[in-house]
Amino acid sequence: MNGKELLFAVLERRDAPRAPWVPYAGVHAGKLIGAKAKDILQDADLLYQALLEVNRLYRPDGQPVLFDMQMEAEVLGCELLWADFAPPSIDSHPLEENKEVPCDCSIPGKTDGRIPLALDVMRRMKAAVGDTTALYGLTTGPLTLASHLRGVNLFRDLRKDPEYARALIDYCVKVNLAMTGYYIEAGMDVIAPVDPMVSQISPGDFEKYLHEGYAAIFTFIRGKGAYSSFFVCGDATRNIEAMCRTNPDCIAVDENIDMGTAKAITDNFNIVLSGNIPLSSVMMYGTQQDNMKYVVDLLDGLGHRNLIVAPGCDMPYDIPVENTVAAAQAVCETEQVREMVENYESAGDEIDVELPDYARLPRPLIEAYTLDSATCAACTYMWATVREAKARFGDRIDIVEYKYTERINIARCKKAGVRKLPSIYVNGELKYSSLIPDKDELFAVIEALL
Repeated sequence: MNGKELLFAVLERRDAPRAPWVPYAGVHAGKLIGAKAKDILQDADLLYQALLEVNRLYRPDGQPVLFDMQMEAEVLGCELLWADFAPPSIDSHPLEENKEVPCDCSIPGKTDGRIPLALDVMRRMKAAVGDTTALYGLTTGPLTLASHLRGVNLFRDLRKDPEYARALIDYCVKVNLAMTGYYIEAGMDVIAPVDPMVSQISPGDFEKYLHEGYAAIFTFIRGKGAYSSFFVCGDATRNIEAMCRTNPDCIAVDENIDMGTAKAITDNFNIVLSGNIPLSSVMMYGTQQDNMKYVVDLLDGLGHRNLIVAPGCDMPYDIPVENTVAAAQAVCETEQVREMVENYESAGDEIDVELPDYARLPRPLIEAYTLDSATCAACTYMWATVREAKARFGDRIDIVEYKYTERINIARCKKAGVRKLPSIYVNGELKYSSLIPDKDELFAVIEALL
């Protein structure tokens, strides 16, 4: 049974000798060939070369071809900020001040923007490794795409103009269906709508705005003979059951979600769970042994049935190659690796962090703890709301972002007791945990302090 056959067996809920391994090497693929992130995402030859190196080094059972949740938004009018070592970020929202729903004639076509690049590389990867490796086509989920188009105002719309919010999200479902069709035609085996913003809404809002659309997406994928993986970031624990009810083959989660809790829910629906090796604390700043032990402990705790082992999300550019190789070895050679790390204990993080003296602050302090507002959509819009507060109150408040991608902030999160990302603390007190606030609510909190 090769890697592709193994992954298919798991997605079909059949017995398999081990859990599959799917490294989400998006911009990290560029590191393997010495190319910048912005270059591999705009040059088909470089991207193809980088993906072949991912396949050679990390021995994946499945791998994504492109991890760029801004591609559809770029076609639809969002301006992008390009980076050397991270995916592009959204720099403008065409519907931010213009409450409209794009017409169906604006749905991206196969020749628009960078879509031809994606389809070209998908076809090349299918020809090169498609017989032995399952290939993932990642699309931008409807709620996240709607937030790219509308900005933080979308979260006010969900509460104050639900008719408009539903119409815009329904349009984004149509975009997703179109992209899904293109990717399956190009040979993708697994279609993964990536919707990090799902962690920012309630189960009631999921049912109201997303259930019907996602059910249609997964029905469409299944009808085309492909598999599906519903990819969410952040603490979406409260929505896992609602996600299962849309009937995907798999649900993929990051380190904000307890895998045991999530798997109890997905097992109840006989749906595969994928995740969730921590990107920063383990893959970026841990040792090879840390990565091996995390994977072995994950497998020992959950078993390998209905499980795919993967990083929690898109791998940062500079994750050490040896750490990813170690994780791959732990998945593929678990018994051998278990013996290697049997008595291993992590040295832990010895960085000493001094927290602010919250009782003696000269003015209100808003602290945003994020994965990274430049690369995490939920973090982007939470930090944008904090920046709007700064624009409103000016020098009367202080704001700061602590990115979990920086080693010192991992230690800071531990010392401050931060449990979920992204979160907003005001004067040292948790106010919003994995939930983007309405800016008026945040303004009211600040006004009360002033």
